[in-house]
Amino acid sequence: MSDVFAETPAQSERPTIFFDGVSSRRRQVTLTLSDALEIAEDGATPVRWAYADLRRADSPPGILRLAATSAPPLARLEIRDAVLAADVAARCTRLDEHRTTRSGVAKIVGWSVAATVSIVCVVLFGVPLAADRLAPLVPKPVERRIGDAAEVQMKTIFGRGVCEDPAGKAAFTKLVNRLRDAAGLDDTMTAGVLPSSIPNAFALPGGKVFVLKGLLDKAESPDELAGILAHELGHLKHYDNMRGLIYNGGTSFLIGLLFGDITGSSAVIFASRSLVEASYSREAETGADTFAIEIMHALGRSPKPAAQLMFRITGKEGGSGLTNILASHPLTEDRLARMTKEDRPASGPPLLTDKEWQALKGICGSGKV
Repeated sequence: MSDVFAETPAQSERPTIFFDGVSSRRRQVTLTLSDALEIAEDGATPVRWAYADLRRADSPPGILRLAATSAPPLARLEIRDAVLAADVAARCTRLDEHRTTRSGVAKIVGWSVAATVSIVCVVLFGVPLAADRLAPLVPKPVERRIGDAAEVQMKTIFGRGVCEDPAGKAAFTKLVNRLRDAAGLDDTMTAGVLPSSIPNAFALPGGKVFVLKGLLDKAESPDELAGILAHELGHLKHYDNMRGLIYNGGTSFLIGLLFGDITGSSAVIFASRSLVEASYSREAETGADTFAIEIMHALGRSPKPAAQLMFRITGKEGGSGLTNILASHPLTEDRLARMTKEDRPASGPPLLTDKEWQALKGICGSGKV
């Protein structure tokens, strides 16, 4: 063995400090450099650390602070003498192998970028794809329970009860039933008018459709209202509301579905946010428009009046947020032009008589909302 590795007591004018990792006591020790690093304190059994186990720990300038993989995690040796520190370091072949090299930093950065890209891909593609696949598979009882939770929130926002004038309700039921039958929806679908001055309509999971009185006030004919209702039925038929709920709820909502948390806070929060803040995609709106056009044609009526109603609301009043039908149904000139292009002479009977239409207009009574 060379002289460098000969067994020699390592003395220094500057003390070497040892923490055994068991107590917080600061120990002044002497080092012996032999086949292992011996740490000796007066009156105590020496501690041996193999050189291969030594690792550099963070320390201020001028101090070599060491840890050992074979020692307690908090054990530390602090060498303050530069010559002694250099001698010990020369015997340690793995002193810095735990530290991140430039190559290691590059790997960390690379994996971080890859993780970020993966998250973005999940958000942009994974969740929408999952929503598209899962929405039609949600069991009907689960969907209805979600719709019930959302309905409570919607009634809190737009009026606690539906409008119940008997004659108006009968006319509304007649109109809805004609549209529902033409749409091929079962009789579990429900609809109502809420006493809010906001001109809007929306669909909820579980086959629920609501019209706000403000929209009914703006409508000038049964065909205008029917076209809007048919559009909402299109969203129901295509599971757009359920799809949007899953998409906006993201992974938290998907986990909730898996474990049955669909009647508690998550359902209420996500259902309300989806319906109040979110808007349907362009694809969903186009699909609902197509469905409305087909239903109106099947009834022998034109979809053009619905476009006229939307234009009358948005063209004259504009607005933002929830003040009009654009809040959840972004409207474009192309959409209006398309529904106008599908205009055909009426070939079917009127959806409501004049008397029924007037009764429907008064379904919420004459009180202000």
